[in-house]
Amino acid sequence: MNRQNLSVNFLAGMEIINKNKNIFSILLIIIFIFLCFFLINYPCTWRPCLPKEARPPSDIQSVKIAGKILKVELALTEKDQEQGLSGRDNLKEDEGMLFIFSYINKYSFWMKDMKFPLDIIWISDDYHVVYIKENAMPESYPESFSPDMDSKYVLEVNAGFSKKNNLKVGDLVYFLSP
Repeated sequence: MNRQNLSVNFLAGMEIINKNKNIFSILLIIIFIFLCFFLINYPCTWRPCLPKEARPPSDIQSVKIAGKILKVELALTEKDQEQGLSGRDNLKEDEGMLFIFSYINKYSFWMKDMKFPLDIIWISDDYHVVYIKENAMPESYPESFSPDMDSKYVLEVNAGFSKKNNLKVGDLVYFLSP
């Protein structure tokens, strides 16, 4: 081979490499655009979809937890929180009481004046279950139950709910409003 043939072959090779670089660059741009579109339009597939922070607590009417939607009564005031479900005869299967506190803390609960057992579920400020007290019995009073981790919300439901619905620490909770 002479020098001229080598130069032509080299230039032809460079042209092929440049074409491949252009195709590769175009492919990368298409993949990037697709990923951006996917992540913007389907955010729940790559991260948890959390309830809107701006929603006032009094607007919450139900909670989605362990795949079930429960209608909730809210305990917003200190008086409502002290009373809780005490003195009531029962709670419907698809209902609960949601305690919404002003700040995060390790809130303790007891079964004073309760007439039926409960599952008590502590929920963090980022809406994840942090602790579950299953089957808290009325006879357990004056014993109190509290989590090892801070919470901002506590949900009381009928005893057996957590086990029946395979609820686990770390599960995400959704607050729903109209």
